[in-house]
Amino acid sequence: MASDLYNNPWPERGNVANNRENNEVLNQQPLTSHPKSPSSFVDPWRSSSRTPTATRTSISTEEDEYEHIESVNLTGADVWRTNFLTRRQIYRQGGTIDWQYEEAVERVRQQNLGSQRGLRKLVSSLLEGTRVWLVLCLTGAGVGIIGAFLDILVAWLSDLKTGRCKYGFFYNEVACCSGLDASEICGEWQTWSEFLGLHSIFLEGPLQWLVYVFCGVCFASTAGILVRSYAPYAFHTGIPEIKAILGGYVFDEFLTPWTLLIKSLGLALSVASGLSLGKEGPLVHVSCCLALLLSSLFPSLKQNEAQKRYVLAAAAAAGVSVAFGSPLGAVIFGLEELDLFSHKPVIWRAFVTCAIAAVSLQYIDPFGTSKLVLFQVHSKSLWRDFELIPWSFLAVAGGVLGSLLIKLNVRVAVYRQNSLLKEWPLLEVFVVSAVTAIISYPLVFLRVQSSSLVADLFAECDPNANPFGLCDPHSTLRNVFLLLLTASVKLLLTAWTFGIQVPAGIFLPSITIGATLGRAALNAPTMAIPLDIQHMSSRTWLKVYLPRFLFCCWSRRHVRRSHSDDRLAGFCFFVYVFLIEFTVSLVAILFELTGALSHVLPIMISVIISKFIGDALGITILVIRNDLTQPSTGKEGIYAAWIQLRGYPAFPNQEFRDAGQKAGSVMVPVDKLVCVGAHSTLRGLEDVVDSHSYYGFPVLNNGLLIGYVTRERLKSAIAPLLAETQNDSDSPCTFLAQSDGHRGADLSDIVDESPMHVRKEMPLELVTAMFQRMNLRSVMFTSPNGKLLGMLTKRDVIDFTNTGLGKYKGALATSRDD
Repeated sequence: MASDLYNNPWPERGNVANNRENNEVLNQQPLTSHPKSPSSFVDPWRSSSRTPTATRTSISTEEDEYEHIESVNLTGADVWRTNFLTRRQIYRQGGTIDWQYEEAVERVRQQNLGSQRGLRKLVSSLLEGTRVWLVLCLTGAGVGIIGAFLDILVAWLSDLKTGRCKYGFFYNEVACCSGLDASEICGEWQTWSEFLGLHSIFLEGPLQWLVYVFCGVCFASTAGILVRSYAPYAFHTGIPEIKAILGGYVFDEFLTPWTLLIKSLGLALSVASGLSLGKEGPLVHVSCCLALLLSSLFPSLKQNEAQKRYVLAAAAAAGVSVAFGSPLGAVIFGLEELDLFSHKPVIWRAFVTCAIAAVSLQYIDPFGTSKLVLFQVHSKSLWRDFELIPWSFLAVAGGVLGSLLIKLNVRVAVYRQNSLLKEWPLLEVFVVSAVTAIISYPLVFLRVQSSSLVADLFAECDPNANPFGLCDPHSTLRNVFLLLLTASVKLLLTAWTFGIQVPAGIFLPSITIGATLGRAALNAPTMAIPLDIQHMSSRTWLKVYLPRFLFCCWSRRHVRRSHSDDRLAGFCFFVYVFLIEFTVSLVAILFELTGALSHVLPIMISVIISKFIGDALGITILVIRNDLTQPSTGKEGIYAAWIQLRGYPAFPNQEFRDAGQKAGSVMVPVDKLVCVGAHSTLRGLEDVVDSHSYYGFPVLNNGLLIGYVTRERLKSAIAPLLAETQNDSDSPCTFLAQSDGHRGADLSDIVDESPMHVRKEMPLELVTAMFQRMNLRSVMFTSPNGKLLGMLTKRDVIDFTNTGLGKYKGALATSRDD
């Protein structure tokens, strides 16, 4: 079953044969019919005239629903356009939508609504204005409730691994011990050894360890079984697929109600199991599943793929809002990362949806703090200029380690695909969860939930509360060693875990790694400083431990070391390297996530440094591979890397820059295209449709471009005609309107007579920008006299723009329908 996951055909490649190394040169000339004499056959299809006032009834088949069309006082072009736009387009799974067609259909629908009169117009306008807002408001409230429920469920399941509450089995440790100060011992919470009455030092520890491992394995295995049995697309993060879907990729199986249910339950189980993963990314997937389920209640949203994706874009931002408690950062994330936010109404819709989601989350208050801030940072003093030095070093380390983790994760994913692990995904989940639990229990920083660990690492030193002994000056060496060990183990576990068959996000592990390294960087210098002078003023400390010339630079300011600054630096620098595309939105999310608004400039500087380091490492790798001439610069983040691994039709975020090439240098020439002639036979068209699964075919008349016809429309149009002629192989047909001297079936109304076509001398960079900004499926290249010279499809452009992974590109893509 694993081999069937993410079956990723490329119907949009139907316009061309495979890429040059895979293509079979078809060398097929346009099909031209040789009709019999006019008296040798009966022509039941062709109208005696094609008048503008004709009333035409369209064809109805199981594959494509053609509506009845009444055209009155329309020109010939209007008749064709009306007939073309009133047909519902059917897209195959794995293809891409026709944005221009969907937008044109929506315009026609709006015009029809505007032409209504009286009470019907009033009711229609009211329903039209509320349908989208109703879906988005319900989505925002729903994902907020789901997010809060997951937080509560994860907290209870996580604490269940260590013990239970005396007076209520379904209370987690925080709820069980509510009302007590941090320094007080909670007698209501029992460990499992206490519950079973085991007080022996030789039995208590092994029992707790055994229960911890057993619960972790059970939770993770249950999540894997649910995913494999009921919703095979509910594993992983879901963000790469959502980005591809919003770009036009057809993947309805990824957003089913079963996926919504299993993703939510499986996410809680996998996070509670202790695996090195988070719940932030999958909440975006959950939000989009909920939005699609609600939008299916309205036919105008369900049947229009473009409008459906505008709703999904706002829902994706709401998922980010709930994941991080960051409504403003979620909107900026959409502006920065999702191309659909260039559609202005989407911005406002996303803003409202994110606000409703955040209000729902705060109303339920799953953290018990009455705040959206997940990791509160309290700093009693402002940051000083001197502190930019450790921030910068941490940012450099984040760029290096983050780039390393992305490459490790890519190589693990490729190894998993090419090994026996591909055939035993549940066994892998079992082994990874067992190894993670066995390793994590002895390491105190890995034993607790990542969210609790990060909260403790960000907390100020309190004399009444000293979690893990972090504030004990006599345990500095031990703490630094354990923090560095925790970060190293966490990095390796994350590189392997992100990709197994359970719902998984990567943001929370990145926060944990960054926070542990930042706290280690804070404590490390104190190991060489005697305890009796650690509390000296900064001026005295600088005199003793820094050269004289450095002291002269900083002696004018009284520099105090903030206990939260370096921890926050460690947090922000390492988060960035995983979401390397999200620069501005990352900073906004950090402000809302920590409440550290006083640290605007240091966080921005850290993000800038991390980006430069990550980009430089990507370019360096391309230089080592002697591949610097590739359009991609090796700046892929973790999600862009997985998009390339899966082979999804999504453009990179970076703008394409050519090296002076023209579009003609990469176009697929006409002799490698499958074309149909303006005058053909029904049998010849049937052979083309049956022999090739391409999305569509150019229509030529003696080499001149007439238009473009999709395969599904052509198949639906010729099927009843073949039945009427009893499969007469010589029955003629034509794609030219009012064709003089040609008798046969008139198929001109299924042809798109205005496909995008340009000259082959156009710069490649400009053609690529047209695909990215206009959401084109294909571009044809013609000579000045209209002769077809070649074609480029969206797949072709993606192939030469997404090259950052080199030989690993498409390594996880399954067989495609070419």
